[in-house]
Amino acid sequence: MAEYNPNDVSVPNGNFFSMPFTPENSSIVILSVPWDVTTSYRPGTANAPDAILEASGQLDMFDVHNPNGWKKGIGTIEFDYSILEKSRKLRVEAEKVIIHLESGESVRDPYAQKKLDKINEASRELNDYIYSESLKWIRSGKKIALLGGDHSTPYGYIKALAEHAGEIGILQIDAHADLRKSYEGFEYSHASIMYNVINNIPQVCKMIQVAVRDICEEEIDFIDRNPRIRTFMDRELYDGKFNGIKWNDQCESIISHLPQKVYVSFDIDGLSPEYSPGTGTPVPGGISFNEAVYLLNKITETGREIIGFDLCEVSPGTNNDWDANVGARILYKLCNLTLK
Repeated sequence: MAEYNPNDVSVPNGNFFSMPFTPENSSIVILSVPWDVTTSYRPGTANAPDAILEASGQLDMFDVHNPNGWKKGIGTIEFDYSILEKSRKLRVEAEKVIIHLESGESVRDPYAQKKLDKINEASRELNDYIYSESLKWIRSGKKIALLGGDHSTPYGYIKALAEHAGEIGILQIDAHADLRKSYEGFEYSHASIMYNVINNIPQVCKMIQVAVRDICEEEIDFIDRNPRIRTFMDRELYDGKFNGIKWNDQCESIISHLPQKVYVSFDIDGLSPEYSPGTGTPVPGGISFNEAVYLLNKITETGREIIGFDLCEVSPGTNNDWDANVGARILYKLCNLTLK
């Protein structure tokens, strides 16, 4: 630390943002989960942690919303590449199931069921691992930034955090509601994360969804029946903007539904696709990078506390590192706001 100069050239050291901290002497730790087995459209998000790690060295450390936040310590938990290896093997099996279903066959066919049983068991094992790993760091006094992977990855972390913190609210920035039940037969699909959270984690008293614009009728019905969920559809936000409602006022309305303790679940496809063209399921519309940052900072300005977060669905591009570059900046901003 004595030799570290945040104004100097970044020297890669295996840590996000080339930070001079170990997890043990950090206030927040980054837990990477390179897993994208159940991705419905385009895989690749399992490669995000490595790509974001590489891109993160190009950031400057000054953050206008928390200039000295990094001094509290942003630590990198060592990558577990066995997760990535297992994800790649199971992804092959998952694609076979998806092709089977897209051919008009049933999820209950023995062919599909055998593969689904294997994938669902592996997903439960991953959830258990993330739960125990998260609980270990939470009990040691750390805040956690979970970096996916697809959006199924933070389930175990949210469960551990809610059990420890008590009543919490979730702010979900996402193009999708993720409220499908066992989508495509995958019990812990990326499209089912919030369905599982609402049904299995009672400490989540409120879930506020922002920028949702791809949604099915079953999810609409689920939202309508559940008073714990308030969804600010992309259409609603843009209708407000076109009618002269300021983004600040819309943010105040969004945040008014959140309790004191806030968990942020940031799916990168909640942003306009120009910021994340490689993401697994891009959707036209969405909010801008600056609108997202304004909303996140506004949470802290109201006196609420960001107690943890995940960043998911960043998929590194094949031709450039733009997606990883944006992902690294969202990750750093969320770390600093969580430390604020």
